[in-house]
Amino acid sequence: MDSLKCDATSIWTAGVDAVRAKPLVRRSVQVCGDDLRIGDHRWSRDEFDRILVVGAGKAGTAMTEGLLEAIGPWLSIRGWVNVPEGTEASLPGVHIHPARPAGRNEPTEQGEAGAKQMLKMVESATERDLCIALISGGGSALLPAPKEGITLQDKLEVTRLLSGAGADITELNTVRKHLSDIKGGGLLRACRAGTMITLVLSDVLGDPLDLIASGPTVPDSTSPQQALDVLERYDPDRKLSDRIYRTLRDELAGASRVTGKGESFPSITCQHTTIVIGNNALAVDEAGIRAEKLGYNHVMQSARECEGAAEEVGRHLADMTLAMLRGGGSHVNDCLITGGEPTVTLAPAAIRGRGGRNQQLVLAAYQRLLEVPIDDSSWARLCILSGGTDGEDGPTDAAGAILDVDVHRQAVSIGLDPEDFLRRNDAYEFFHQTGGLLVTGPTGTNVCDLRVAVISRHR
Repeated sequence: MDSLKCDATSIWTAGVDAVRAKPLVRRSVQVCGDDLRIGDHRWSRDEFDRILVVGAGKAGTAMTEGLLEAIGPWLSIRGWVNVPEGTEASLPGVHIHPARPAGRNEPTEQGEAGAKQMLKMVESATERDLCIALISGGGSALLPAPKEGITLQDKLEVTRLLSGAGADITELNTVRKHLSDIKGGGLLRACRAGTMITLVLSDVLGDPLDLIASGPTVPDSTSPQQALDVLERYDPDRKLSDRIYRTLRDELAGASRVTGKGESFPSITCQHTTIVIGNNALAVDEAGIRAEKLGYNHVMQSARECEGAAEEVGRHLADMTLAMLRGGGSHVNDCLITGGEPTVTLAPAAIRGRGGRNQQLVLAAYQRLLEVPIDDSSWARLCILSGGTDGEDGPTDAAGAILDVDVHRQAVSIGLDPEDFLRRNDAYEFFHQTGGLLVTGPTGTNVCDLRVAVISRHR
């Protein structure tokens, strides 16, 4: 492997390793004699008869493994956690439920069945139970529980329309919460345990607790009117079922009757605390530490909110790479590390190929570099990588893509036009043909995307 490509991959991997779910949970949960400590909180064993574990997300299995190892025989444990197929494992006391196919980040009947099991479990809890919820990115699609009057297919169509139109995660989850019995604090409201504590691996920039996995265990800060506003923006022609709009209007009317202000204050009976144990900023920081060890002068930035279109983020990343390449200074090697989560507006289905936001971003960066243009010696001195920390990028088996001199030469050799692949959302095929796919498999974590650009002034 070329040294720049090797370094970029090593830096990216270090960031992902820092937010792997199992060791994060293991470090966050400690048993000290009769006491259980999680974060700054402490409980005595004589306060509870058992522990109930519920949760969902791409890191669900790894988080459960870490929790079981940390707690050991302190108390008996039973539970149910929804995860993607291919990540499940057989664990003592906790059923790890495959709730959707790998590479298909959409609600399914299996996910709905699992969500109902969790609701039933927490509803039957008592004050002598400690409920621990394990929430990570991807939890929204893994926790479908449609409200009465709408169907799973209705929710699937909402997800597809909003995602395809370029809605960001805040807008998407605002709507999801108000169409669900379990999201938007639904799991918390149903819980009759004495205490619920939620451990979160955040995949939403800025860590807004009520948006991560659509906030099943935290009070909702959004209103049904905000959900209606999102749909008005992205579905002006009312293509979605009227059942969706009727459900939101009914909720809005009901909330207005309760408070007179369009807000609702549902009853929560258990004490509850939420702790974020890992996020995008942590991954960026650890990637920076690896870059420094490899001898790079580095700059790091983790976005605090949605960044906009992947194509624009990619072009900006290319411009920053060029600035490093052409800049002066005494450093031989420079590195830019950024984290975030852009959006992609999908092409019409008739022409759409395969890809994900990271592949689209890197391809847009390549297109920008071709516009400049740069000479062959400069190509040999740069590498750009972008990948989803969960190992999944769109409905593909790749985490993202890598751009270096070898990818460039192969693209030129076979005459590929990046603009055509960008227009059709077919970045996967472009990088498949040029050898630029980043394939890791599921990583057991999910904290948005991590991007690395490295340059060497002398090759």
